[in-house]
Amino acid sequence: MTLDDLDFAGWRSLDVSTVRRLAEEVAGRVGGSVSDIGAGEHLGGVWHRVLIERGGQEFALIPGGRVTVGFDLAAWQPTPEEEADYAESVAAGFGYGPDLRAHLAQVLSPRRTVTVPTVLMAVEAEALTEPPADMPDELAARGLRMPSADEWEHACGAGAGTLFRWGDTCPLDRIPYGDRSGPQNDLNAFGLRIAHDTYSAELSQDTGAVHGGDGGESACGGYGTLLGWLPLATANRNPSMAELVYGEEGEDMWEDFSTRPVLPL
Repeated sequence: MTLDDLDFAGWRSLDVSTVRRLAEEVAGRVGGSVSDIGAGEHLGGVWHRVLIERGGQEFALIPGGRVTVGFDLAAWQPTPEEEADYAESVAAGFGYGPDLRAHLAQVLSPRRTVTVPTVLMAVEAEALTEPPADMPDELAARGLRMPSADEWEHACGAGAGTLFRWGDTCPLDRIPYGDRSGPQNDLNAFGLRIAHDTYSAELSQDTGAVHGGDGGESACGGYGTLLGWLPLATANRNPSMAELVYGEEGEDMWEDFSTRPVLPL
């Protein structure tokens, strides 16, 4: 297999020697070096992880091709505890209607199949240094670009069809802020530090989406525990936050947002 043939479907079937060869090919193509090659368990099988360092920044290899992203609400069933927590938020005036599933339908992208390229994506998001409209040129000067919304979801979930990248449930005794013990703190399957803190808010090429957090809106507002975790859901596009940051009221907010640079191959 060559790098040009690499796709997500075949990633898990590769042997370690092939992964190492591809990692070196990737590093050579972008003028970087291999910083880590590892393996773990994901989706019920062996999972490879490749990290590349270039220009002092670390990137994870994200195999693409035909992939499934979004969330299948019809196949999901909330736990009684999640329903009770959401009901408390509704009673306090923070819900978006009495039905949790209906609320999720407003903020999550639907399950679908898309085609994305194989890329390198930054392990850590970086703060915007320019307003969102100017960031593409800023990144292009470094040979980088912003991810598409589909690329972001694919990179975050790594094929998992669950609500969060780690599963369908979340701890309901705390919110994901300043907590180092929850599942959100683990690097994801590709090696990204992503969807880990509700105060994080990442922008993509899609001006109708904010990913990986809500800038602390739910935490500061006291919306409730489940609503505090939902911004970390892989398919959460957070349309109300996107409308705010890209609208006139958001002209002075961009410094509080970040993006996750993509290094094309």
